[in-house]
Amino acid sequence: MLLTDVVSKLVVVATLSEVRPTVLVPHVLDLLLTRNPGAAFGIATGATIVFTVVAVMVVVAIVRLASRLRRPAWGIVLGALLGGALGNLSDRLFRAPGFGRGHVVDWIHLHHWPIFNVADAAIVLGGVAALLLVLRGISFDDPPASDGTAPTAADAAAGTSERP
Repeated sequence: MLLTDVVSKLVVVATLSEVRPTVLVPHVLDLLLTRNPGAAFGIATGATIVFTVVAVMVVVAIVRLASRLRRPAWGIVLGALLGGALGNLSDRLFRAPGFGRGHVVDWIHLHHWPIFNVADAAIVLGGVAALLLVLRGISFDDPPASDGTAPTAADAAAGTSERP
């Protein structure tokens, strides 16, 4: 995800206009270069440094959790979240107007939805996948059951690691 996000932003900055969208599907999907100092939906534009600090904390938390992973699904989820966080963090650190205050490059415009980038998509999809894993009772640090099924929250409460 990180490589895809960084490369896509390099291409976008070099080729897209901040004024005129590139229409792919009329009234549905455009490509338009924007620079976002805030969070999702353009909120809190004056808090760029706060988002930088939060992104660093998220990256550190994910890296620390990685050593406890026992489930491939959680590895994929945390990889998407980490790649997305690092993609937007790299913009905050290395883009104008300065270190820690950089504006995130957004460029995918689905009409009736705020403009976003690959990192944002990875974060959202990773978050949805994490929620689905939690709802299914799949822990990130329990080893998979020997039959390949996931232990449920009830199994964990009962102290068992395998389903009947």
